[in-house]
Amino acid sequence: MESRYAAYVGSYTYTGNSQGITILDVDTEKGTMTPRKEIQVNNASYVSPSLDGTRLYSIADDGIISFRILPDGDLEYMGKASIRGMRGCHISTNRDNTHMFVSGYHDGKVTVLKMNEDGSAGEITDSFYDKGIGSIVERNFRPHISCARLTPDEKFLCVADLGIDQIKVFRFNKETGHIRLADVIRCELESAPRFLRFSSDGRFMYVISELKNYLSVYSYDGSAGYPVFELLQKIPTVGKKCSNVNAAAALRFAPGEKLILCSNAGDNSIGIYDRDASTGLLRQRVVLPISGEYPKDIGMFPDGKHLYSVNHETGTMTFFTWVPEKDYFYMHTAPLKIDQPNCCALVKLPEA
Repeated sequence: MESRYAAYVGSYTYTGNSQGITILDVDTEKGTMTPRKEIQVNNASYVSPSLDGTRLYSIADDGIISFRILPDGDLEYMGKASIRGMRGCHISTNRDNTHMFVSGYHDGKVTVLKMNEDGSAGEITDSFYDKGIGSIVERNFRPHISCARLTPDEKFLCVADLGIDQIKVFRFNKETGHIRLADVIRCELESAPRFLRFSSDGRFMYVISELKNYLSVYSYDGSAGYPVFELLQKIPTVGKKCSNVNAAAALRFAPGEKLILCSNAGDNSIGIYDRDASTGLLRQRVVLPISGEYPKDIGMFPDGKHLYSVNHETGTMTFFTWVPEKDYFYMHTAPLKIDQPNCCALVKLPEA
């Protein structure tokens, strides 16, 4: 049986006409998406599926909203959980779906939630406010936690703070849901580490830096019981010819992790990189425009032949065909209008 997919686009709702989450039907052969319906969530600025694809979690003004993903891709409301802070900006979960980690850009807070037995977000087990200097109106020099993600061995929680140029590394206790500071990765001043991902083999961490516009590659080893990170590479997110004002944004693996994708605001482009699985190192293949403004999220379809870009400022999604033998991609269909789009989760649907 051919696999079926649905996409969930989270949008801000304070301007425009978006209701919050747009459900889209995905045509993997054509590399297109078709809107089906909208689900009302106030400022669904980030959505994230559980690792088994049966639940969808959304940021909302008043906490975290949990949904059950039905076999046809529709969403069934499960409940709401408070994070006792300002609206979050990123969600991740652990492998067994027992805990959730919510990043807070506005208040510089990371919150750990225990999951309920039905898979919905539950009570807070721990939280941490980062500390720094500067006024609340400043973009950097003040804590802005933008991403929190476990190492693949789930021993440590890595928390990117783009405001003070650090990645805090916490020891994670799965039994209690508590976190304890174990190490700090100090990044280049005013680089703004925005987002991080790990290779599935657990050996490498990839970080995109918003203000200095580069990808950093770190090796990771937690076998001795403490976190060991070593910086291996820095490589630009933009090409030799680029806009004078840029802000690196999204970071994703392509299926199979042989490629890494990144996006750039200002330059309004997607970069595609070869990834050496043995060394973790990257080689830039191409950086091309996305026919929109501020690509806040990007991704590759499961077939590895098509790309999508979520363009926040133009209120569109654009779709491309990847031609690897020519290091080139081109737009193959008209832009899709979605108000204030911020992110996209592409989910393989459970079998009926």
